[in-house]
Amino acid sequence: MLDSARPYLSLRAAAVLPLVLFSPAVVAFFVDPDVRWGEYLGVFFHLSILFLVSRLDAATWAKAAGYSWVALDVLAGVLVINGIDYDTAWAVRLGAHVMAGTWLIASSLTNRSRTVAILGTVVGLWLGGYSFVGTVLPEEALRPAGILILMWFASIALFDRSEKADKPAVRAQPAAA
Repeated sequence: MLDSARPYLSLRAAAVLPLVLFSPAVVAFFVDPDVRWGEYLGVFFHLSILFLVSRLDAATWAKAAGYSWVALDVLAGVLVINGIDYDTAWAVRLGAHVMAGTWLIASSLTNRSRTVAILGTVVGLWLGGYSFVGTVLPEEALRPAGILILMWFASIALFDRSEKADKPAVRAQPAAA
């Protein structure tokens, strides 16, 4: 059975998985933004973030924001896949990005790696901030955030050394009498 205390992926794997799943979508943003398969891949990308939210150190409220981001962005993707009005799905996605920004900033500022902290704060501000100005800026203004979040995932995989769960546990030996 599944154990809630067991880490099923290392932190590095939890960061590489969304990096791999989101990379084709980021390329599609620039080459063919209306590609239909991007929504399907986006759903799986967002689901993969569940592992990362659970692994990064953050306050409980920040993790709740991360989980909310995943739930809302999966909802937005499924709405588009099922032909619901784009403007409705886009509004849900922008709301999700406010939650994403909250989690990205909160989990990055508690990280020991400066690279992770800086990239996460910038991408969190970009994603969350765009949600408030998206009615006056074109969607293309959100594209650089896709590149930045890929860099953030890579920086976690490369530079984050704060996780104790990836290291083998040292058990105390009973004292000899």
